[in-house]
Amino acid sequence: MNNPPAVPTGASTDELRTAYDAQLRGVTPPGGSARIETDGPLTRVVGWHRGFVTGPRDLGVDGPALDELIARQRDFYAARGEAVEWKTRAHDLPADLGDRLTAAGFTAEDSETVLIGQSAVLAADPVLPDGVALRRVTARADLERIAAMESAVWGEDWSWLADDLAARIENAPENTVVLVAEAGTEIVCAAWLVFKDGVDFGGLWGGSTLREWRGRGIYRALVARRAQLAAARGVPYLYVDASADSAPILTRLGLHAVTTTTPYVWSP
Repeated sequence: MNNPPAVPTGASTDELRTAYDAQLRGVTPPGGSARIETDGPLTRVVGWHRGFVTGPRDLGVDGPALDELIARQRDFYAARGEAVEWKTRAHDLPADLGDRLTAAGFTAEDSETVLIGQSAVLAADPVLPDGVALRRVTARADLERIAAMESAVWGEDWSWLADDLAARIENAPENTVVLVAEAGTEIVCAAWLVFKDGVDFGGLWGGSTLREWRGRGIYRALVARRAQLAAARGVPYLYVDASADSAPILTRLGLHAVTTTTPYVWSP
């Protein structure tokens, strides 16, 4: 069990955003060969499927000093021959961070909405279509099946995901819950729940569903089950970076928008 939550139940949007900034600006150690470093106010991941950079709400630098900090991250990953994602939020400071990232050669990808909801409110017995069952998985073969399903959904090579999930499970098995929805032997949807010790929020990740299985409540069922697990553990809130497709569903379920997040990506 976690310690009693620092964020009160029923907190306002401003209180939730403040707690998000205080508790969720770091990086969960991905395990495996990846490692976490710091450079000034920034935290970065090295040796992952691609580089990753994040920072506090206020970086504390601006103007030429910020340009130098940005260029240093770009050049660091360039020397490694790696792409890198710099995760920004709409309420970040300085306000021209995005413009300066663009000027340094980074490209903004699609924005997502950061949504937060109470786990006890979202928790429910999952309701699934006939013939579909939920199962927690840890075996490498199942993680590879998830990666293949994600590749099919997104039309991209997501084979890296099997390594990523395997490393997370090995590094923190009690904090990483990977669920699949299966119809017979086919994975039709997968999602995972990530906890951080001492944090009031569980992270909802994944949730991709094969096209022919959408609209049947499977995604909602996975949210409900993960909320059950978070509530049982005493974690009061869930958060998610929601795509334009997922945000309306999650909002109807009772999650609330606190900001948006936009990845800026640089590739060699």
